[in-house]
Amino acid sequence: MMTTLTCSSSSSLILQPLKPPKPSKLSRFSKPRTLILTVTSSSESKPSKNPSKKPQKQPTSKFRRRASYGSSRRSTIKKTFSQEQVNFTAPFSSEPQVGIIGGGMAGLVCALNLDKRGVKSTVFDTGIHGLGGRMGTRIIDPQPLIFDHAAQFFTVSDSRFGQLVDGWLERGLVREWKGMIGELEAGGQFIPYLNSPPRYVGVNGMRPLADSLLAQTSMVNVVRPSWISKLEPYNGMWHVSENGKPQGQFDIIIIAHNGKCANRLLGSSGLPLIARQMKRLELSSIWALLAAFEDPLPIAGLEQFEGAFVNGVDSVSWMANNLKKLSSSQSNDPQCWTFFSTAAYAKQTKVPQENIPNATAEKVKTGMLEGIEAALGLSKGSLPRPFYSRLQLWGAALPTNTPGVPCIFDPHGRAGICGDWLLGSSVESAAVSGMALADHIAEYIQSGGVDPEEFAVGLHHEFRPLEGHDIGQFPGLESKVEEEAQTYQLTT
Repeated sequence: MMTTLTCSSSSSLILQPLKPPKPSKLSRFSKPRTLILTVTSSSESKPSKNPSKKPQKQPTSKFRRRASYGSSRRSTIKKTFSQEQVNFTAPFSSEPQVGIIGGGMAGLVCALNLDKRGVKSTVFDTGIHGLGGRMGTRIIDPQPLIFDHAAQFFTVSDSRFGQLVDGWLERGLVREWKGMIGELEAGGQFIPYLNSPPRYVGVNGMRPLADSLLAQTSMVNVVRPSWISKLEPYNGMWHVSENGKPQGQFDIIIIAHNGKCANRLLGSSGLPLIARQMKRLELSSIWALLAAFEDPLPIAGLEQFEGAFVNGVDSVSWMANNLKKLSSSQSNDPQCWTFFSTAAYAKQTKVPQENIPNATAEKVKTGMLEGIEAALGLSKGSLPRPFYSRLQLWGAALPTNTPGVPCIFDPHGRAGICGDWLLGSSVESAAVSGMALADHIAEYIQSGGVDPEEFAVGLHHEFRPLEGHDIGQFPGLESKVEEEAQTYQLTT
């Protein structure tokens, strides 16, 4: 049985068991009827378990017994996401605070837009080296070697995102990637994208872009590295903690990351509707192999390409030359390549990403290097060995399904979700989601929360499969791929 946990500024705690609707009369997502009960402290009498015993009459038409909010809450309530629903009724603080768990593109843009709307926020992120989540860049000193080892580039199709990117261009945070990219068929046949839409990359990599986004804000606090482990409603506020250490209290909480960590966090938070939607999300896995070579790869006739989607090779789906992508000059520095596996190959070889066995790492590295040889049309063993290499598993890489809604917001629980998976699997989708949730929350705060039902969004949307490349979607680029491939076939 699902229950509703009502939090107000008083010390009382009210549980509302939500009676499931009968399947024959109501749909699975119909609103359940409620019966308000109470939680009592250990020193008070507990509600009778005898169903024949009638509760005391109250002034309202619903039954209610009051109790103080005490330590008995944990022993009385079984904390599972399927049994609780928190329901805040207290007014917002005079200066509402929003806690954002996750400092990827969605969380950062959400914080930026809240700032523009005059709402303060704190971003909690697990990043040790910097913000950004999958906007990852690894820099290896002393040379240095630079690799974008997650998001490779992005395109623009949404006008709101376009305005954001224009600002990044003016600040020198991004630039257009004009290098040749295309599709590489097994055996070394390269089909360039000749008329693709503008592609953008961070000037010094994707992570420096993410770290720079909040530089001009005055109302955003960043806490990292931080692994928020618990959300708890108390006295009309969300209290967040990290391994038992309090990290602040907030009027509204935002989950801007996904995967097992988010599911664990939501599993006992009192947000069953949000937890249910998050649990429906399916994520792929991807291996990233970073490799530095002293000399250019032996790719006669293919010297001009800087990035390629690989077809017909089981172990490789993408390859890009970071030196050419991130440097406008033709230098003699080491060639720093990023190679991505296919999602199917990663699924076959998946292990816990926190503890990759050496044997698995060596097997995957060998398999990917052999796949690179096959893609480039090289004989087995002819690819030079990299003088530096690093293998990383993105265990929760990209979404494979989506509800197709910009954001999710539970007004009763005063909690929301933003992320690329709500609309697709791209940098643009993440940014648009963050903007949408920030605007939605700002409007809800301005309304005073007096009519929460009007602000519920995305809580019951069905999921559908998500199409795209193994390394994500690139709006505007996909529409050109088939057209150019057909043109290439006609001219060859």
